[in-house]
Amino acid sequence: MPIHIAIAEDNSFALSALKKRLGEYPDLDIRLVARDGKDLLKQLARNSNIDLVLMDIEMPEMDGVQATAEVKRRYPQIKVVILTMFDDDELLFKAVMAGASGYLLKEDSATQIHQCITDTLAGGAAMSPAMAMKTLNLIRQPISLDNKPQDFGLTEREITMLTQLKNGLTYEEIATNLHISYHTVRKHIENVYRKLQVNNKIEAVNKATDNRIV
Repeated sequence: MPIHIAIAEDNSFALSALKKRLGEYPDLDIRLVARDGKDLLKQLARNSNIDLVLMDIEMPEMDGVQATAEVKRRYPQIKVVILTMFDDDELLFKAVMAGASGYLLKEDSATQIHQCITDTLAGGAAMSPAMAMKTLNLIRQPISLDNKPQDFGLTEREITMLTQLKNGLTYEEIATNLHISYHTVRKHIENVYRKLQVNNKIEAVNKATDNRIV
């Protein structure tokens, strides 16, 4: 039997990349796509024959945390897996409390996504190793909301790059989206790492999100 999937994702490029990954598996049937939580609930009211929702955690109108809580209240049989860029401790914790059954990084491979979906529907609490470590850190350390945002001197183009990284796009996809070369994207990202004093994109997205840059 096919697995009926709903996707709630407001970024068209991240959505396209996700649908491409899901398309590799004939047992996954994308029944509906929503741009935010309100749109998702409206569509579910017309057709709730959904096994699992892949839920972006940051969306306009109604975010993934609020939408997860409403989906679980109205349709407790539907599983929810959160889509994230590994960025916000507070939202991650709230999503757990709202009833999320699993977590995916937006950059996860097709194999990881499929495995997470099947594990979740089998009754597990599926998440990537990186997300499992994040959850353990949340348990070990209290969430602090007192950090003041910093200005790292990022340009508008560099912030655009960070935003696209946060949405799970690869360097190649960013280059296509912005009509620039792969080399140019790499150069911008290297500048971002230098200014933020980080070593990889997860650290960069985390730091930019903590300081409300993206």
